[in-house]
Amino acid sequence: MSIPELILERNPDALIQCNYDAAIILSTKLGCSVSDALNAELLSFADVDARLGQELVLMHSNLACGGRLLHVPLSGLERDWSDVRDIGVIAARAVRLAIRSGATRPLLVLEGVSDQRRFRRALEVCYLGICHALWQPSPVGPTATDMTRGPLQALAVFSNDEQLDTEFLQQLESGRQLTRDLTAGDPENFAPAGFVEHCRASINQIDIEVIENQQTIARQYPLLAAVARASQAVKRHQPRVVRMEYRPKGPADTTLFLVGKGVTYDTGGADLKVSGAMAGMSCDKGGAAAVAGLMQTIALRQPTGLRVVALLGLVRNSIGADAFVTDEVITARSGKRVLIGNTDAEGRLVMADLLAEAREMANEAVNPQILTLATLTGHAARTYGPYSALIQNETARRQSLGQDLGEIADLWGEGIELSRPRKEDWAFVQSDSPAYDLCSSNNAPSVNTERGHQYPMAFLSQVSGLDQHGVNSEKPISYIHLDLSGSVVEGGISGRLGTPTANPLVTLAAKYLL
Repeated sequence: MSIPELILERNPDALIQCNYDAAIILSTKLGCSVSDALNAELLSFADVDARLGQELVLMHSNLACGGRLLHVPLSGLERDWSDVRDIGVIAARAVRLAIRSGATRPLLVLEGVSDQRRFRRALEVCYLGICHALWQPSPVGPTATDMTRGPLQALAVFSNDEQLDTEFLQQLESGRQLTRDLTAGDPENFAPAGFVEHCRASINQIDIEVIENQQTIARQYPLLAAVARASQAVKRHQPRVVRMEYRPKGPADTTLFLVGKGVTYDTGGADLKVSGAMAGMSCDKGGAAAVAGLMQTIALRQPTGLRVVALLGLVRNSIGADAFVTDEVITARSGKRVLIGNTDAEGRLVMADLLAEAREMANEAVNPQILTLATLTGHAARTYGPYSALIQNETARRQSLGQDLGEIADLWGEGIELSRPRKEDWAFVQSDSPAYDLCSSNNAPSVNTERGHQYPMAFLSQVSGLDQHGVNSEKPISYIHLDLSGSVVEGGISGRLGTPTANPLVTLAAKYLL
């Protein structure tokens, strides 16, 4: 589906002219302060229709553009727990109604919320919420058709805000659409090889290097290769490692390393998922999808002063005669010997060697910051529901990186909950035997394990060597792990697939690109 053009309208007379085909008023009050004519008409309608101001109402208007006038009441926003997502959802509901009435170019006005700081990105969230509601997966395969036009050709928003960057919002939505397509893609068309093809077809102006030689992968990324062992028999299921890099035209003052988990389907491996728990596991590539989508936005944005390196591990965790199993000891890229505790805790193994590679590069980089993005644990979803879990190391915490991302997420409608690893998490994965250095996990589900989403970050830090770059080291490196298990799709990963959210692309883009 195409991205609707976003038009910034500053002329209030546009509400009663014919450049658009519907006027949508989202307001905490009954009338419309932007247009005296429409304000009078709304107050007149209120005399004969008591619904006005109480619920979404579509009415015929002799004045409004296109003859369609929608009034959308915004109520309950004064509550402490209300957030900007409420406004985005309401805006999307109104636009869907306008589309059903025949509109393709509505003009939206938002009133009565700009004086509250937590809603100062409300207009941007409206556009993103509308695009999210209208998204449909891109067709793939031999029966695919070209979907060049969606139900909404353009969306105009009325604003006097000089800071509203319509170009940035459309760049965001381009990345979000790619993220949603990759996340929702079925496990065959979007197996590792298909995932790579879709990225190459979608992302331009960025260097993309793909490692597909299986001997090279086994040598350089041994933990990732172990997860992929049972997938080798089917060529399209064989793993891939993708490296994307964006270099600014001038010098970089920050280097951002992104590591994405791309498990294109997760059977659980030898610790097989049972009782219907395998449904939805094609979305276990949501971390890699979010990284790829962010790189799409970066390619369009062309920021200065920022170098970005993205590493994607694309693997199918299959079951078969050569599947890796618990009790194996595998030597990681870093040299650490890892005891496999549970083959369904495969995501951290997929990212571990990539993270070690990122650490190697970060050691020579300017102001390095490393993020891992993954649908890693059911514990994060059970703990925080539809919010992303952010676990940061001490260097990142002292730089307030996690706090910044949390505040940005609130403003842009992507919730993030903050945490950090504690000494118990570091101890949890330590060896009690001379046969190995670290244990990848216990053998219980993460939801039944205390601190089930925090301790994997401690494992990743140690297996990659990042634990040698603490605040008191010669080269401190900030590291943030984002567990997206509860936020990757609406309703979390389970059973019937919900709509992918593309979280936390907007938060990261707002942090690093604005």
